[in-house]
Amino acid sequence: MALEINIDGRTAKVTEIKRDGNVLTLQVDDEIYEVDALKVGEGIYSLLYKGKSYNIEMIENASPRHYTVNSRFNTYDVEVIDAQSRYRASRSKGDTAASGNTIISPMPGKVVKIPVKVGHAVEAGQTLIIVSAMKMESEFKARKAGVVKSIHAKEGETIDANKVLVVVEEGTGDGK
Repeated sequence: MALEINIDGRTAKVTEIKRDGNVLTLQVDDEIYEVDALKVGEGIYSLLYKGKSYNIEMIENASPRHYTVNSRFNTYDVEVIDAQSRYRASRSKGDTAASGNTIISPMPGKVVKIPVKVGHAVEAGQTLIIVSAMKMESEFKARKAGVVKSIHAKEGETIDANKVLVVVEEGTGDGK
């Protein structure tokens, strides 16, 4: 499983290559590490790397997948960036293009329903498309009032991440 980990503003790609009991073989960017990791308490981990012992405390912050990580001498702000985190971040940003009304799929999924058609006038907050991803349905809504300019998916279609789904432009349509 590959993740991105942001540590104090530096992002590293971390991939678990192998797990044998407590021994993990990890690839961090282009480097390979073999670490003996053991959870010794709630949020407390003991790590052995190249014969040295490290104790790490991970404290969850208010937002999901964000932690304060303490070692003996340092404190780090850490964010784990996985598919679910990217999805939440893209939803909170609105997934909009410059016009503010282009709906883009943040992750692969399946189109459940498209309750609008090209040329229809839509109001801000009106549902444009419903997508099922990661065992949950998400409604993507118009940010601004406008007219559906184009629809780039069909109900029942499996879609890729970053696919433009619906484009709305400002103006008035046929009102249907």
